Amino acid sequence: MNYPASRLLVFTRVPRAGQVKTRLIPQLGAQGAADFHARLIHHCLQTVTRAGLCPVELWCAPSCDDPFFQACRERYGLELHDQAQGGLGERMHEALAAALARAESALLIGTDIPSLEAADLDAAFQALQQGKDAVVGPARDGGYYLIGLKYADWRLFDRIPWGTATVFQETVSRLQQFAMDWRRLREHGDVDTPDDYHRLPEAIRSAAGSGNPGLSG
Repeated sequence: MNYPASRLLVFTRVPRAGQVKTRLIPQLGAQGAADFHARLIHHCLQTVTRAGLCPVELWCAPSCDDPFFQACRERYGLELHDQAQGGLGERMHEALAAALARAESALLIGTDIPSLEAADLDAAFQALQQGKDAVVGPARDGGYYLIGLKYADWRLFDRIPWGTATVFQETVSRLQQFAMDWRRLREHGDVDTPDDYHRLPEAIRSAAGSGNPGLSG
């Protein structure tokens, strides 16, 4: 491992029909959208565990006791944690604060950025190791797909307009306001809409809509 004193936190929800990737349900059906979400989770976990950069933690909602998450733990050798209660900002802050209580730095990512590569994670960890306070990876929809910190600061997550096109810019404004030394990573696109879905390689789309979660067995 290149960064054994760091942690990579993967945030996700259990792939339950009707509760995930809801904007894809008209196209894929409720179960197809859930199967696609499972496919994205496995794609992400394969990427980050094969990279071998640092210990990986899966932060689960609603509970890491779900059989899907237990299977992920066995398959990928992950440490499981329950996400906290509350809004997204509160849950992200709580997870990062918990990790940073036992690590020198931490990155937090979601599971719906299939173009994410080990090189992106390595660049983020390098920036933190070289003295940056924070790193942020912008998403094409105006949000961000990754945030990395050396210390947890609640002000970066408080009352952010999550789900809007201004999330990244508002976060950058706060980093500047709080005089935090930060680095921007390269941009990636997430997968929320039918257009996003159709831009994906067939290898990632193939399991969706078939009733087969692909890699989840």
